[in-house]
Amino acid sequence: MSDEKIKKPIRCNCNLFDGSGTAVTDSWRVLRMMGEMIESFDSLSNLDRMMVAVFGSARTLPDSDEYKSAYRCGELLTKEGYGVITGGGPGIMEAACRGAFDAGGKTIGLNIRLPMEQTPNPYQTQSLYFRYFFLRKLAFLKYSSAIIVYPGGYGTIDEFSEVLTMAQTQKINLIPVIFVGKKFWKGFADWLNRSVLASKKIDEEDLLICHLVDTAEEAVAYLSECHRYGRYGTTLQ
Repeated sequence: MSDEKIKKPIRCNCNLFDGSGTAVTDSWRVLRMMGEMIESFDSLSNLDRMMVAVFGSARTLPDSDEYKSAYRCGELLTKEGYGVITGGGPGIMEAACRGAFDAGGKTIGLNIRLPMEQTPNPYQTQSLYFRYFFLRKLAFLKYSSAIIVYPGGYGTIDEFSEVLTMAQTQKINLIPVIFVGKKFWKGFADWLNRSVLASKKIDEEDLLICHLVDTAEEAVAYLSECHRYGRYGTTLQ
């Protein structure tokens, strides 16, 4: 430890600014969160079909195999009677929405306000806008009957980790969580088996929450098999 004199911690000022120069207290921030939650619940409470969330990188390029696979996935989900719900941005999100949109399906974009990357794609039949990530993830969880995960970065990891935790702790109904791209996800699967399971940080049955496939066709076929006795969402009765 350094012998230098330890500086006093900086006191946090609760009267933070919202970016426009207007002070926002914690109390008002809570009200804004409540408003965002109520708006999303009201907007999504009367869906006419089960929705499937598709996660993946915003940086995936349109000429890539991953983009083409996500497009095909959106198309196949629509043909199976599902709607597609994504983060509303470019990359994998755009591809899945575009495939469903071109097939005449329902696509919902849960857009987030970010300083970079997030430009809403034009293939959304319904768009919602969020300031807070945790409320956006809540909307994903509440209104999805399955999760399909394409290669992605920190945002994708954050999204699917929440689903795995909620499923493992039985806070939601167990729904299919399907990872597409065996080559990309192999390291993650190996880590779960060789490190996390081997050190008894999870149980063997926890590994059954995830299913790994290589193609959009395999993902939707597995989803259909899971739902052969009925479709349901995450909300516990």
